[in-house]
Amino acid sequence: MAEPMQVDLVSPEEVVFTGEANMVITRTLGGGEIAFQAGHAPFVGALIENHTRVYLTDGTIQDIAVHSGFVEVSGGSPTRISLLTDKAELAEDIDVERAKADLERHELTLKTESVEAHIADAVAGKARAIARLTATGTGFTA
Repeated sequence: MAEPMQVDLVSPEEVVFTGEANMVITRTLGGGEIAFQAGHAPFVGALIENHTRVYLTDGTIQDIAVHSGFVEVSGGSPTRISLLTDKAELAEDIDVERAKADLERHELTLKTESVEAHIADAVAGKARAIARLTATGTGFTA
């Protein structure tokens, strides 16, 4: 079996997650979902709002809502994955009812607003709400 990778998820306020994993799946700007495993080539990419999955060495999955940022994979042994984000939330810390209300509010704004600034905020807010709900595993699908 391959050597586990070191995964660090950091926001300006805190270290959101750190641990050893066998695989990380996240979503990059313009590139779709990407999976990283030990021995992956060095990589740097911009993250978009998404449901990131960290497959831990104990067989569990840490679900995380990531709200943009960057991912860096450094080769070598062990492989190190750094997710640097403005904000991220572990699935167990997400208030599902609040995320649902946020999604509804942003969808309503998109249906009723014509001001570009409001639409851009609503699009970004809707993407964050979807990432949060998807990460919680409550059966929500985008």
